Amino acid sequence: MTAQRFFVTGTDTGVGKTLITAALLLNARAFGLRAVGVKPVSAGCTLVNGQLVNADALLLQRYSSVPLDYAQVNPVALEPAMAPHIAAARAGLDLRADVLAAAVARVADQGHDVLLVEGAGGWLVPLNDTETMANVAEKLGYPVILVVAMRLGCLNHALLTAKAIEDAGLILAGWVANSTGPPMAAFDENLQTLEQRLPALRLGTVPFLGSTASPERVNSWLDGTPLLGR
Repeated sequence: MTAQRFFVTGTDTGVGKTLITAALLLNARAFGLRAVGVKPVSAGCTLVNGQLVNADALLLQRYSSVPLDYAQVNPVALEPAMAPHIAAARAGLDLRADVLAAAVARVADQGHDVLLVEGAGGWLVPLNDTETMANVAEKLGYPVILVVAMRLGCLNHALLTAKAIEDAGLILAGWVANSTGPPMAAFDENLQTLEQRLPALRLGTVPFLGSTASPERVNSWLDGTPLLGR
């Protein structure tokens, strides 16, 4: 089997990228694949035993089927919960797309069957004065999975993100409709519009799960077969 690599982005921050990524790791494991998830940069970390750790990155580490050191999963961990370039500046760090991409490539070189790379925030979240998370995706060259928060404004956000992915020369491989709250007005019509206009397969529609949300529950609403079952 050819190794599968994907970059997971979202229409905004707080759209459920981590839960979707962890659920897709479970999908891959169901096919008997060695699957790992990484988050190159995270903001909003806590100090545990002298190390800054991020809850989202810890979840990816937990649901990866191959053990990875935390530093491999999340090479840059920033304490303040704010845009990465601002958090990095306050910490006296310089975020660079090539350095983040190189850290991901070192994990990819380990030969896992599936590697899922979760971005920070949305597609164009800044890293420094000139680069964004999109530049990390561009340097990796992986197909992209888009998590769409099904709420008012999702059509514009999703279509703008899909256009930006296309303009970057990357392939939108699949997308997930994720309900981040009670069903939006005209849910079915919005979903149909996205299916008509997004140039990729819908991998699932996840209802609002509230406090019961977990990778296992989300996984029951996803079908990664088109991407991971090859």
